[in-house]
Amino acid sequence: MNASPFAHAPLQSVVIVGGGTAGWMTATALATALRQRYRITLVESDEIGTVGVGEATIPMIQLFNQVAGIDEADFMRATQGTFKLGIEFVNWGRLGDRYMHGFGPIGQDLWTTPFHQYWRRLRALGRAAPLEEYSITRMAAKAGRFMPARTDLPNSPLGQIAYAYHFDAGLYARFLRGVAEQRGVQRREGRIVRTHRREGDGHVTAIELASGEQISGDLFIDCSGFRGLLIEEVMQTGYENWQHWLPCDRALAVPCESAPRLLPFTRATAHRAGWQWRIPLQHRIGNGHVYCSAHVSDDEAASVLLAHLDGKPLADPRPIRFTTGMRKRCWNGNVVAIGLSSGFLEPLESTSIHLIQSAIQRLIDFFPDSGFDPVEIAEYNRRSRFEYERVRDFVILHYKINQRSDSPFWQDCAAMSVPDTLAHKIELFQARGRVMRIDQELFTDPAWLQVMEGQNLSSRQPHVLADLHGDDAAADYLESVREVIAKCVDVMPTHEEYLAKHCAAQSA
Repeated sequence: MNASPFAHAPLQSVVIVGGGTAGWMTATALATALRQRYRITLVESDEIGTVGVGEATIPMIQLFNQVAGIDEADFMRATQGTFKLGIEFVNWGRLGDRYMHGFGPIGQDLWTTPFHQYWRRLRALGRAAPLEEYSITRMAAKAGRFMPARTDLPNSPLGQIAYAYHFDAGLYARFLRGVAEQRGVQRREGRIVRTHRREGDGHVTAIELASGEQISGDLFIDCSGFRGLLIEEVMQTGYENWQHWLPCDRALAVPCESAPRLLPFTRATAHRAGWQWRIPLQHRIGNGHVYCSAHVSDDEAASVLLAHLDGKPLADPRPIRFTTGMRKRCWNGNVVAIGLSSGFLEPLESTSIHLIQSAIQRLIDFFPDSGFDPVEIAEYNRRSRFEYERVRDFVILHYKINQRSDSPFWQDCAAMSVPDTLAHKIELFQARGRVMRIDQELFTDPAWLQVMEGQNLSSRQPHVLADLHGDDAAADYLESVREVIAKCVDVMPTHEEYLAKHCAAQSA
């Protein structure tokens, strides 16, 4: 028999430590991608709760569900889900300001210069409508309407509707558990009390439960949350603290009774020393107050949260403490951290679940053999850092460019130094309104544009070529785009109508 031409043998088993959204998303994706060639075991303890604040998402989650073969209507019914067209920001520029970061494109590019440059020039001349009127998702959200993109109309705004979901994270994990177990994932319940490591390279070889059962594996995925049971407590990887840029360090979460109207967007309302999320589900509304404990007490933060609910609270506010930042390495030895064990960025732009999804995809892209090639691990870590840092910059932007003078917290945020990568983006926009996406970073040009414009960041000069076709021609074109979008929104069903017809959940 000829010897194998490959230097290292394939792995045999994968052990996922921790359940929740991160654990069961990982289990579902790996069970689907690895086609049952590997033994996958997930270990979780019923004694340990999950954070469960990641109920709002961004459009890329549709790809995860599609690859996993998950039917959208089944998923929505199982998770009490609603649809999401964007995030509304209240009081982030100045008190009383309100704008939306809607998904999808702004306007329609026609000439050489990006659409928003013509809009900026004409807006300054008083000849353009507000930016939102050139976005079908923003106008549909404002009208309380929803429908998926019409794939048969690719050149129409109706073919450009980008959307995501709101859902109950606990129900989502339960739903994914059913999918993963059907595809061969084995679940073990128990509390981990000991970890066994290999001499020499320190790789984890097995975990031991309180019952005495040992579960061995070749690759271990840490989905244990903030604790970082393997990546930190065992591998001592280290953590990079970003609180000097993002000073909020606590949150309170509470559900309340549902409102009569199910809005198809998340809302983030800035308060004196932080902000409050509002996430509408079919059976309740998820709420939370993210705040800086150096500027507001826990009791005051709870009072602010409870005073801004749509209905009766359904539980006591649940406290969450966190340190914004990331692990110095998300992959260390044979341990990969996914979810909160790899880092934390406050959920201002609903990126928590996406960071899980993208980490899973990176792991599949760089899935190792028994050699655990250090070059590939280093590239995984480089890409993880790039993604975290660029999302970090986008979140910092919201704080940095505020103009509020009503509290020391907001004044400190406006005065702080920011990462060079963010400072460069701000300077480019202030020069001539340019928005530059770097190396396929998560947030696109329209996302940066909407936050910068929404929070009153101004530019010194218009784009040199924005008058190339003449202001009259540009104004006519902008008006035609605005009119088409308005007509498209008028034919869309309401959000409630679409939910009731296609994916209404049973009463909880």
